[in-house]
Amino acid sequence: MTALPPAPGDRPPLEPGVYLVATPIGNMEDITLRALRVLAEADVLACEDTRVTRKLFQRYGIAPPKTLLACNDHNERTVAKRLAAQAADGAVVAFASDAGMPGISDPGFNILREAREAGVRVTVIPGPSAVTTAVALSGLAGSAFTFLGFPPRRGGRLATLFATYGGLESALVMYESPRRLGRLFRVAADALGREREAAVCLELTKKFERVIRGNLGELADAYEDRDERGEAVVVIAGLAGKSSETDENDADPNDAALNPTS
Repeated sequence: MTALPPAPGDRPPLEPGVYLVATPIGNMEDITLRALRVLAEADVLACEDTRVTRKLFQRYGIAPPKTLLACNDHNERTVAKRLAAQAADGAVVAFASDAGMPGISDPGFNILREAREAGVRVTVIPGPSAVTTAVALSGLAGSAFTFLGFPPRRGGRLATLFATYGGLESALVMYESPRRLGRLFRVAADALGREREAAVCLELTKKFERVIRGNLGELADAYEDRDERGEAVVVIAGLAGKSSETDENDADPNDAALNPTS
């Protein structure tokens, strides 16, 4: 158990309102001190999975609030109204998804909207994000990227997605199940060309974090029958995007070989 550092004696109490709290995407040491304070001082905490969030309380030796609610894709609209009402009555209400930033391909969007409609103050506690971590690690995005969330599962709709966004100069970033990476790269290669550069970032911030880079054709071939595990973020270079040349002696140690057997 890791103890929290002592809090300043003159720190004012948290103001009533709704706090959207970013949580670690893998490595629990990535939690911020501000996030821990909100989790410790909230009157009400809603979380995607209470079992997951309790691990943070156990790790950092803080007691969970008296009111702990599950709030996920199935019940977010209903719970959001309750949270907004509690915040309007003067409670400090926090929401934390299982990992990363709430509202970014995770519950949280409806909570924010209900709070705003109720005239309740909303604060975001920034922190870990798989999107920005993958963008930085891929080396393909430069100064701009377009986040597409989870891509469609149907091949036809996926092809339409790439036809719509493939002409952008900004990199394309999306989440995907490792089981569907082969299909995604195959459709992307057909729509955008086999030579377009891309990367797949797996298990970000975790022990087995790895980045596999190549062009879409190479990645489509490599993932045709590859059994990959872990959460994946795919980054595809923009239309004018070219990765900087890297000297062989300066190769990134995090890069994994494309060979599926390695």
